[in-house]
Amino acid sequence: MESTKTRKLPRPSKCGQMTSSRIYGGNATKIDEYPWMALIEYTKPYGRIGHHCGGSLISSRYIVTASHCVNGKALPKDWLISGVRLGEWDTKTNPDCEVDVRGEKDCAPPHIDVPVESAIPHPRYDPNSLNQINDIALLRLKNAVTFTDFIRPICLPLNDNLRTATFDEIIMDVAGWGKTESKSNSNVKLKAELVGVPLEKCRHIYSPQSILLDATQMCAGGKKGVDSCRGDSGGPLIGLGTTGRGRTYYFLIGIVSFGPTSCGLEGWPGVYTRVGHFVDWIQATVEY
Repeated sequence: MESTKTRKLPRPSKCGQMTSSRIYGGNATKIDEYPWMALIEYTKPYGRIGHHCGGSLISSRYIVTASHCVNGKALPKDWLISGVRLGEWDTKTNPDCEVDVRGEKDCAPPHIDVPVESAIPHPRYDPNSLNQINDIALLRLKNAVTFTDFIRPICLPLNDNLRTATFDEIIMDVAGWGKTESKSNSNVKLKAELVGVPLEKCRHIYSPQSILLDATQMCAGGKKGVDSCRGDSGGPLIGLGTTGRGRTYYFLIGIVSFGPTSCGLEGWPGVYTRVGHFVDWIQATVEY
């Protein structure tokens, strides 16, 4: 029997759905692609505001992101997470509009900015560690958001098979605006396809840098010029699942953690927090 904790998170019929069919190839996204994606808003000194990380909506009250976006070493101490933006596509326009093949405008509702009530980094995350193990955090929103075609939660890997899968050589999606603590790459949400890299191979690549990866982490990418530079720090690595009834849904495989200093370096995969390992922590932490 399911616990009440599990039921707090939406089931595959209520999460991981997109209204448009996914575009294969290319790096542009459609206006309603990946509707779970969030931009994290920081309030800085003198009242300045900026978006410097990404996250994923997993229920009406919670965003999953990376711990390094909450209390990371590179994060200025006087930046405070104050909100999240949902329903965003092009950060330079509001509302966002696409022109269809008939030349007609298709517009999304204006994005929404939701205050964050609390930021919860994983208790065993160490900001000073090179390894960045337990790089996962939850943001609890001040009020529940209403789901629309442009704001929807992504599923978590709740079943045992998905929790323990390695995703080696599997094609996954990463998406975002290229937001990190120090830079921003794109006004429009972009995406890239990345292939999972076996952990042993990835350990071998990173160990000369004194970075020791463990089984709660995973690697993907490493093709020249294609990396989670298109994603955001704390943003999602996304997989496609199928329910027993044959319904497809998108689920959160990983969270963008770190990679080589320059993005998209050949032979250097990005490192992601393996979400399946942290489902129990997420379920124990979310409250309604």
